[in-house]
Amino acid sequence: MTTRARAMKLGGHPALVVMPEKARALYVLAHGAGAGMRHEFMSALSTELAANNVATVRWEFPYMAAGKNAPDRPPVAEAAVKAVWDAARAKFSLPMFAGGKSFGGRMTSRAHANLGLDGVHGIAFVGFPLYGAGKPPSVERAEHLASAAGPLLFVQGTRDELADLSVLRPVVEGLGPRAELHVIDDADHGFDVRKKAGRTTDVKTEIATAMAAWMTRVMK
Repeated sequence: MTTRARAMKLGGHPALVVMPEKARALYVLAHGAGAGMRHEFMSALSTELAANNVATVRWEFPYMAAGKNAPDRPPVAEAAVKAVWDAARAKFSLPMFAGGKSFGGRMTSRAHANLGLDGVHGIAFVGFPLYGAGKPPSVERAEHLASAAGPLLFVQGTRDELADLSVLRPVVEGLGPRAELHVIDDADHGFDVRKKAGRTTDVKTEIATAMAAWMTRVMK
């Protein structure tokens, strides 16, 4: 299996591609607000997905590539999502899924709702940020999901401080059978778990396995 990341530009944005030899799908993976495509979590998730024969394209938003701290405004971020998606779709012939970690996943679904990601089989969120840190629970950030057509997968931790499950579950259920929720026990928004949880499976392995199984169901 090939898990070495290959650097390239897609739609004018820096990207890293991991292409396993028996790839059966491709996941375009956008990073979270505070860390770029080379972060350990992003790298490990790509490796675990490759073990499940899912290729990945990790890429960076303009602000991260420029070394800035403040995330791009939604119109800029959405345009970047669209540009990378279109370039990846032109370059690769695999069934394609979109999504990302936190901010990256939310901007991806916004881009699909507002601009359209042609040919997308589904969107997988790795920690959907339903509301901001320290903010009271709300569902405004999920309102656009009704316009983001197609299957949706939410992978969330039970201790996610940006999406309490009591608030997120009704959002997912309200989207109907096209939306699924996979819960990671004891994980916070960064998918860290406490030692006392006594996990025997790495969190990234569980996430990748759940995502790959969902992709298989979607592609049938």
